[in-house]
Amino acid sequence: MQGWNERALICEEGTVLREADVVVCGAGPAGVAAATVCARQGLDTLLVEKNGFCGGAAVAGLSGTICGLYLTQNDIHNATPKQIVFGFAEEFRTRLSKKHGLTEPQIYGNTHVVTFDPLIWREAADDMLEEAGVSCLYHTLVTGVVKEQGHYSAIRLESSAGHTLVKAKAFIDATGDAALAAQAGLPYTYGDNGAIQNPTMMFRLCDVDEEGFYGYFGSDTICPDDLTQKLQAAFKDGSYTTPRDRVWVFPTPQHSVFLMNCTQLAGQNGEMLNVIDPKDRTWGEISGRRAAREYHRFFKDNVPGFEQSQLIDMSPEVGVRQTRTISGESRLTNDHVAQCAKAKDGIARSSWPIELHAGEVSKLHWLIDDYYEVPYATLVPKETDNLIVAGRSLCAEHEALASARVTAQCFEYGHAAAVATALMLKQGLSYRDVDTDELRARMIDNGSAL
Repeated sequence: MQGWNERALICEEGTVLREADVVVCGAGPAGVAAATVCARQGLDTLLVEKNGFCGGAAVAGLSGTICGLYLTQNDIHNATPKQIVFGFAEEFRTRLSKKHGLTEPQIYGNTHVVTFDPLIWREAADDMLEEAGVSCLYHTLVTGVVKEQGHYSAIRLESSAGHTLVKAKAFIDATGDAALAAQAGLPYTYGDNGAIQNPTMMFRLCDVDEEGFYGYFGSDTICPDDLTQKLQAAFKDGSYTTPRDRVWVFPTPQHSVFLMNCTQLAGQNGEMLNVIDPKDRTWGEISGRRAAREYHRFFKDNVPGFEQSQLIDMSPEVGVRQTRTISGESRLTNDHVAQCAKAKDGIARSSWPIELHAGEVSKLHWLIDDYYEVPYATLVPKETDNLIVAGRSLCAEHEALASARVTAQCFEYGHAAAVATALMLKQGLSYRDVDTDELRARMIDNGSAL
């Protein structure tokens, strides 16, 4: 993988490190998909990532599951999992499975999820990027955008080595925060009039007695009502600081290791955290670690199977569900999701519920035995020709995003952005003018179900 050369260590303002066809910013599910598919189409592709590994919220945030692959169904305990999302999402799922880094489908309310090993996720992404010929720069931040004659021509990069520029013909913003689009001065919104979904500190426990766990929880990864009542009582009498009373517990590929989605983070006075503000983000990290310890203490004392458990891992960074969303050529609306609408330019199916982690009570609205399609135009920002987004920063209403933001769909957003990039560059178009019939046909050729 290509790193900084010696000249970059002493470069002056304006020095160009390299030129590429396309630069992908962010190496979460959308970024890995976008970079891999771009390179496979013969594009000289550079991937820039702030961390030292791929995965984004899936790995650094330890979300730990691939959500959104399967159809939501009634009578889920007697239903066979029905996969509806394929393409790059299925390719990555298969890669994880072959490396023994993935569980079989597990029941999650009225649908199914699979849980992955975050270490194997990183390795699978490294392998796929290297096989495709992607150049990667880890530990590198994007700090600026250069615009010339109406097009974005370069981005400014910062690392411990110094600063430099990278020139490209196209840019894919897969940061999850629309960071590139924001730095480019493009319009965006932030949550629901400034209110975003709550972040979570995920953690993993080992030495869980599986027989005790399944005997109490059953086969659903969403906690039973009895546990919710215990959490409410413990919080009310002050014996535990456990404000979130509806929790998720996932078996993992490792025996007796469980992934815990329990914490619901807020500011020191209970206010919403603005997680793109370093001050709020810092408090989220600190309070999140404390919250994980407190929930583990509760589980050890009160939940069958967890008596001898040990806390072995917390996410390297607090898990973020939502920040900026772009102002796009099309907007994914709450009604589009709730009514399971299809789109002529649809590039990803989703049957994932509206899973809104906001305020004191989480909302779950299930889309039973149906799915909607996410329009391609939701990835295309207004006011630009050669920048596209991939991931949770697509143009969407607040509740719609609570469904559309999950991992399987993000893989396919990256897939779509990459195919659109190849079409755009080959035909000399803007992203908004890409023929979506051809885009969809190429995605179907790559295995997507549309």
